[in-house]
Amino acid sequence: MSLPIFEIEADLQSAVADTADQCRIVIEAPTGSGKSTQVPQILLDSGALPTGEIYVLQPRRIAARMLARRVAQERNQKLGGEVGYQVRFENIVSRDTRIRYVTEGILIRRLLEDPELIGVAAIVFDEFHERHFYGDVSLARCLDVQETLRPDLKLVVMSATLEIAPLREYLGADCHHLCSQGRTYPVDIAYSPSKERHKDQLWDHATRAMRDHYRKVGTEGHALVFMPGRHEIRKTVECLRRAPWTKDFEICELYGELSPEQQDAATASSQRPKIVVATNVAETSITIDGVQLVVDSGLERRAAFDSRRGITTLHIEKISRASADQRAGRAGRTTAGHAIRLWSEPDHQQRAEATPAEIHRMDLAEAVLLLKASGVDDVRGFRWFDSPDATALDRAIRWLQPLGALDEHEKLTQLGLEISRLPVAPRYGRVLIEAATCGCLDYFAIVSAAMQSRPLFLKNKQPERSDYLEPGDTSDLQALVRAWRRAQQNRYDRHACDSLGVHGGAARDIGRVAQQLRDATARMFSSKKSQDREPSSEEIAAILLTGFSDRLAMRNSKASLACRVIEGRRGQLEKGSTVAKSELPFIAAEIIEVEGRDVQVKLDFCTEVSHLALLDAFPHDFSEHNGGVYDSSSRRVEGRIEKHFRDLVIISKAGGEVPDAEAARLLAERVIAGDLLLKKWDQKVENYIARVNLVATTCPEYEVPEIDDDARQLLIEQICEGARNYKDIKDRPVMAALKDWVPAHHYGLLDRLVPERIELKKGGRSAHIFYNPGEKPKISVMIQHLFGIEETPRIGDGRIPLVIEILAPNQRPVQVTEDLAGFWSGSYAGVRAQLRGRYPKHDWPEPKA
Repeated sequence: MSLPIFEIEADLQSAVADTADQCRIVIEAPTGSGKSTQVPQILLDSGALPTGEIYVLQPRRIAARMLARRVAQERNQKLGGEVGYQVRFENIVSRDTRIRYVTEGILIRRLLEDPELIGVAAIVFDEFHERHFYGDVSLARCLDVQETLRPDLKLVVMSATLEIAPLREYLGADCHHLCSQGRTYPVDIAYSPSKERHKDQLWDHATRAMRDHYRKVGTEGHALVFMPGRHEIRKTVECLRRAPWTKDFEICELYGELSPEQQDAATASSQRPKIVVATNVAETSITIDGVQLVVDSGLERRAAFDSRRGITTLHIEKISRASADQRAGRAGRTTAGHAIRLWSEPDHQQRAEATPAEIHRMDLAEAVLLLKASGVDDVRGFRWFDSPDATALDRAIRWLQPLGALDEHEKLTQLGLEISRLPVAPRYGRVLIEAATCGCLDYFAIVSAAMQSRPLFLKNKQPERSDYLEPGDTSDLQALVRAWRRAQQNRYDRHACDSLGVHGGAARDIGRVAQQLRDATARMFSSKKSQDREPSSEEIAAILLTGFSDRLAMRNSKASLACRVIEGRRGQLEKGSTVAKSELPFIAAEIIEVEGRDVQVKLDFCTEVSHLALLDAFPHDFSEHNGGVYDSSSRRVEGRIEKHFRDLVIISKAGGEVPDAEAARLLAERVIAGDLLLKKWDQKVENYIARVNLVATTCPEYEVPEIDDDARQLLIEQICEGARNYKDIKDRPVMAALKDWVPAHHYGLLDRLVPERIELKKGGRSAHIFYNPGEKPKISVMIQHLFGIEETPRIGDGRIPLVIEILAPNQRPVQVTEDLAGFWSGSYAGVRAQLRGRYPKHDWPEPKA
C-alpha cells in the first residue's frame, strides 16, 4: 500500500466502474511506481469486473513471467490459479485465472481466433511508452472491437515516459487520464567516459568505475549494471568475479534466455550486497529492491529489419536519453542513489530523445498477415497509432504473395489463413504446412523450433556443428537435427550435452517448442497421416523453398565465402557450412547483420538447392540474359550469357562482344552507385552542377536545362564512352564533358547569375560563393569585412539571397544569417559584447539604435 500508484486507486476504481460505453483509461506513472503489479489487482478488487479475465500486456516474456509470479505471491495464490501468465509456447493458467500476464503476440492471436474476446473483461497495455509494434497493433484492434462488438470491454493504457497528448488524442476526448507522480529519491548522476590510456573493454571500464565509486562512498545497497547483450554480461561478470574488492558481493546475471530459477535469483532480496548485470529487461517492469547504484553502459543490442535489403540487423546502438533516465531512476526507488554513465555529458546531449518506435525497424510481413486474417483488408489505411514506412509495408505485402499467403490482388488466401494460425513467422508457417503435406512434420518442427530458439551449439566446444555432418549431406539443418536428437537421447543431461558440444537447456526448449508446433500444425489436417518420415536431401530443399525463396544465394567463386543473395544483397557464408564447397545455389535460413569488430552479413544454416528443384517450384521466375555484365572482381564489363532466378545469377558463361553504348551504361551505373570513382569528379564539378541547377530552378525564363539524375547518368555514360573497365575511365577528364553538356551561350549567363565570387563593396573585397547540391549558396566572411554593408548580398538577378556565415577574427563562425539587416539591429549587440573583449585591437562599431 506504500507504493505511489495507490495515489490514484480511488480514481481508477471510479473510472473502471463508469458504466458509459467504451471505457478508456490512460495511466501516467513513472517506472517503479508499482503500476505493473498493482493496477491489475486494483481492477480486480474494485468489484467493477465481477467476471472475466484481466489481460496485462507485457513487451517481454521475462517480465510477464516474473510479474505474474510476484502478483501471485502478493495474493498468496499458486501461480496458474487466480494469477497466471501466457507467453509463446508457455501457458500457465487455469479456469480460475482472473489476471493473465501475456506478451503482445498472444493477444493479437487471441483477437484472430476470437474477435469478440469472449471472457476478457479488461485489457491493460503496460509499458506502452516502449512502442513495441504488437502493442500498437493490439491497441488499434481492441479499439475496433470495443467500438463494434464489445462496448463493455475496459481498456487501460499505462505509460512512464511517452508524451501523453498524442495518446489521449488517439483514444478520444472521453478517455480518463490518471497521473501518479511517484516518489523517487534524488539520484546523483556522474559521467565517466573511458580514458584512452586504459585501452580497456566495456566490462573492464564498468568494473573500474564501480571500484572507484565504492572506494569513495562505501558499499551500501545493491548495484545494477546495464550491458547491451549476453556476451557483454558474461564478460562483465567474469571481470567482476576476478576483482578482489567484490569478494563480499553476490553477482548475478539477468537476461531473457535465463531459466526462471536464475531470473528469480537475480531479483530476489538478499542480505549480502548484490551486483546484477542485466540487459534492458531491467529497465522497466522488473524491479530489484534495494538498488542504490546504477552503472550504465549506455548501449543496447537492438534488432531491426532493413526493409531495403530484406535482412535483420543486430547492432549495438546508443540508448536514448529517455532510456538513460529510466535506467538511472532504478537507483532512486527507496533512497537516494547514484548513477554512473560510462559516456560523456556532450555525448549524452547529442543522443536521441527517445528510442524509435519498433514499427519503423521490423519486418512487417507477420503483422500484415495477422491483420489480413483478422479482417483488415486495407492494411495501408489501418488506424495506425504511428504509420509504418510505406516502402516496408509494400515489401511485406510483395513477399507474402510468392509465399502464397496473398493473391495478386493482395487478398488473403486459404493458405494464408492457415499460416496465420501458426505461432511462427509466416515463412516457417509455410514450411510446416508443406512438411505436413509431405509426411515429415516432425523433422521440420525441430528445425523451426531450433531456428527460433537460443543457439543449440555451444561456442568454442568440441565437437562442433560441422562434426555432425555426414557424407552426402546437402544441408546444415541435417547436422542440427542430429545434434538435437543426441541431446534428446541423453535426456538433455547437462554434462552429457556439454560433451556433445550442445546446450542441454536449449535442446530441451527446442523439443518442447517443436512438439507444440507439431500439434498446432497437425490440427489443420484431418488425416492421421504419419509425420515421422525422414526427408531426403532433395525434399529438405524443396520444402524449404516454399518459405525461403527470398533467401537464395550463390557463392562468388569457388575460392570465396563471399556470396550474392537475391535482391542484390551480399553476405559471408559460415566456414563450416556443408555448402561451402558447392557450386549450386543454396538457401540461407538465417541472414543477419551482426556488429562486432566489423559489420558482417552472415549466411548460416544453409541448404543446397538444385536448378531442377528451383525450376519445379518457380518456373516463371527464370529469365536469360545475353549481353554485357559488370564483373565486380575484375571491375570490367564482359560479355556473358546468364540464367537468372529473379535477380540472382545462377548460371554464367562467357558470351560475345559488348556494344560500346551498353558498356558505357554499365560502367556509369557503377560510378553512380559509388562502386567506381572518377578521380576528376571533384568538388569543383559538384559546385558547377549546383550552379547550373540553381539557375534552372530560380530563373526558369533563361531555359537552362537542369542536370538531374537522368542527366547525370547520360553525362557519365558520355565520359565512359569506348571504355570496358575501370582503368579506362578512372583518370578521364570530367569538367570538359560537363561544359560540353551546357550550351556555350549559357557560359556568360552562369557567370553573371551565379558567379564564383561576389563583390561585397564596390571596388572593395570580394568573397567566394560556396555552391553545394541541395543547399542555399553561402559566403563565409569575417565580421569586420561586413561593417558598412546594410543588406544581404544577392545573386540571380537579385532573387537569391546568400547565406552569410559570419566569422570572428579567429575565422570561427559566430552567426549564420540570411537577413543581414536583421542581424545588425538584433543579435549584433550580443556578438559584439562577446567578441570585443577577446579582440580589443579590432574595430567594433556601436550598434545602431
